[in-house]
Amino acid sequence: MAFESHEAYLEHVTPEVRPLLVSIQETVESLLPEARRCISYNMPAFRDKRVFFYFAAFKKHIGIYPPVTVDLTLIRELAPYRGEKGNLSFPLNQPLPIDLIGRVAVALHREYERT
Repeated sequence: MAFESHEAYLEHVTPEVRPLLVSIQETVESLLPEARRCISYNMPAFRDKRVFFYFAAFKKHIGIYPPVTVDLTLIRELAPYRGEKGNLSFPLNQPLPIDLIGRVAVALHREYERT
């Protein structure tokens, strides 16, 4: 199924996960009001000049992409959530660290703004 909007994607996820994704969406929009919603790689994403933040629900986790590569302090803090390629995986059976995810969005926006 191809999604055309964040809303279409959210309708597709389970009711238990939907509020978590909405929380991520609202956090990014509050911290980066210039960012615009889009769908990229069939996932909800945000763009400014280019796409800089993706998020998606999976069976056991929420994924955040791409990896943070510049902010070394944040990278260390994200270690428990980082996969082998640096992408983030937040297990659904644990509280969602929404403030940390907000910091990731801001860091990725800064990284992608430079390139």
